[in-house]
Amino acid sequence: MSPRKEFPLLMERGAPGRRAYLLPDLDVPAQPLKDLIPGEYLREEPAPIPELSELEVARHFVGLSRRNHGVDVGFYPLGSCTMKYNPKVNEDLASLAGFANLHPYQPEETVQGALQLMYELEQHLCEIAGLHRATLTPAAGAHGELTGLMLIKAYHHSLGQDERDEIIIPDAAHGTNPASAAMCGYKVVEVPSNERGGVSVKDLERLVGPKTAGLMLTNPNTLGLFDEEILAITDMVRAAGGLLYYDGANANAILGKCRPGDMGFDIVHFNLHKTFSTPHGGGGPGSGPIAVRDMLVPFLPTPVVEKREDRRASYFLDYDRPSAIGKIKGFYGNFLVMVRAYAYIRTMGPEGLRQASEDAVLSANYLMERLREFYHLPYPRICMHEFVLSASRQKALGVAAQDVAKRLLDYGIHAPTVYFPLIVEEALMIEPTETEPKAVLDEFIDIMAAIAKEAEESPEQLKTAPHYTVVGRLDETRAARHPVLRWRGAVEGDTTRDGR
Repeated sequence: MSPRKEFPLLMERGAPGRRAYLLPDLDVPAQPLKDLIPGEYLREEPAPIPELSELEVARHFVGLSRRNHGVDVGFYPLGSCTMKYNPKVNEDLASLAGFANLHPYQPEETVQGALQLMYELEQHLCEIAGLHRATLTPAAGAHGELTGLMLIKAYHHSLGQDERDEIIIPDAAHGTNPASAAMCGYKVVEVPSNERGGVSVKDLERLVGPKTAGLMLTNPNTLGLFDEEILAITDMVRAAGGLLYYDGANANAILGKCRPGDMGFDIVHFNLHKTFSTPHGGGGPGSGPIAVRDMLVPFLPTPVVEKREDRRASYFLDYDRPSAIGKIKGFYGNFLVMVRAYAYIRTMGPEGLRQASEDAVLSANYLMERLREFYHLPYPRICMHEFVLSASRQKALGVAAQDVAKRLLDYGIHAPTVYFPLIVEEALMIEPTETEPKAVLDEFIDIMAAIAKEAEESPEQLKTAPHYTVVGRLDETRAARHPVLRWRGAVEGDTTRDGR
């Protein structure tokens, strides 16, 4: 039986006369539609929509959910996206009426609990970062990057150093780093990696100077490697008069172990949706607070939450900030994401956060050591919470990293990140996280080994994968350039499947 017959589309279900429910008879005089809507906007014939029972509608949407992969369905080793599974209790807490039903225009005295949560969350994040104050307003990691770069610009402007118009960024950086710097009006200066996968200090020394506004760095980086010369790097930039920005996308590897502020960073962004318990994917929700060193506090965007015991409402929103960069988002950030993060941090405590990082690093190193037998490991040293393999051995057999990723789908496993970072040929970025048991990791190892063997013995099996998913391999170029965004019935001469 074909997948389509097993799961017909909503538009292909139903029959005339089926209803999900019946409305009571109208008990007021009916007014003709033509009196409410201009005639040129009225249909001459009813819309061709299906008539369905409640059961059919329920089965349709449950069927759709079964087509989709998620962390509650199977292993999800997507690199550089960090937290996958999130404790369900934090979802329950975020849905409490006292949080979920708040309105940002309520008087401060009626939302003291929410403001207290924000105030204390800021304190926790500052302690984790090793810095002094924070703003919770940025809506995502890249938004936090832009906010941090605006702070760097405001700081240098206050010192009369507008000639500092360069941001140095490693070649292994997340793509949002150079994009955010360019959006803020900076020139992007790329510093290459060394043979160990860290920043080349020799090249950095050549690039820093009087035009350097700052350096953006992820540590551990996108290769999953902790930079062994981080203190030399931050000292060098600071000596040149630049500021240090820490991209916290990979903070899961260091919680409770080391603090970016102690490494010399002046600005740290956290992805609450990556590191502190919010479901990540599908475009949100996100939250990207940034913590800053004391000299940058005056420039933080408005408002910030303050506390004064001599006020009737102890917690309040402070807008009286003459040096602030202004308002960067409507209201005060994505509040319910903050609730989840606060609950996670308070539940875990310092020891729990530290163990989460230790377990994530242990899982990644276990996988890396087992898989290097089957795939090339370009940087053979201890990794942090993720690592990058190369399918270059398989490529020599005609099998690309994408083929390996597609084949994994047949085993019910989400594919790892492929072709990133760009400095690794046929990259496979794998991140197991701290929540997967060893049995799942061992199963993944066996599957990856089997795929490597298939690349040697039956490469076509990989090059045409996936074979057992509802949708097979797509023409991704065509899908990007000519997306089909709505359902339509079969049209004569249409070569797409069922006109969809």
